[in-house]
Amino acid sequence: MTTGQTTTVEARPLPRGPHRLTRETVIESQRGRMIEAIAVAVADKGYAATTVGDVVSGAGVSRKTFYEHFTDKEDCFLAAWDTGVQVLFDAILSSRDRESDPIERMRAGLRAYLTTLAEEPAFARSFFIEVVAAGPRAEARRAEVHARFAELFATIQQQAQRDMPQLPDVPPAISRAAVGAINELVSDYVRSGRTERLPELEDTLLYLELVLFAGHDVAARATGRRA
Repeated sequence: MTTGQTTTVEARPLPRGPHRLTRETVIESQRGRMIEAIAVAVADKGYAATTVGDVVSGAGVSRKTFYEHFTDKEDCFLAAWDTGVQVLFDAILSSRDRESDPIERMRAGLRAYLTTLAEEPAFARSFFIEVVAAGPRAEARRAEVHARFAELFATIQQQAQRDMPQLPDVPPAISRAAVGAINELVSDYVRSGRTERLPELEDTLLYLELVLFAGHDVAARATGRRA
């Protein structure tokens, strides 16, 4: 799965015929192809209808190879989920590191989040839509990820307060509320087939984040909205 300049597990095809690739390289490539294949299959057919056969066919590997890496379809799906989540967090954090202004850091993180999802529509559908059908383990993993995003928002708010002491204190639940609201807006785009248009939500999500953490006046100035 690749996102812009960020690469997780390289999924290039192996050369035909004899080669000198190490076993580690072969395993890495096979696993990456299977992770990519299940994301594509689930986005196309839905989680319930996707089979191990779809994964091995899409990845160009044998069933034996599949079961050397994963215990079952669910295990493979969760591996794809974890890979994609890490890509998202890496993109957000690296983009924020390049900004010094607290509001621009927020904007950069949201832009990286939306752009990453827009560039990976199969993962976006799995992340927001199909995970609900993937069973209790996936639901638990989803809750953990939402908690990680809430912690990230809380950290962002604390950093912003250090740079802008005039910002108010907010209840801890506000971070979870921000995650829920952003998730709902993004899910609506993905569900309706508008994943590639997600970057157009940048100002809306920035306004939402700022109005929750800093108030309407700060949010309006940052996004050019009228009071």
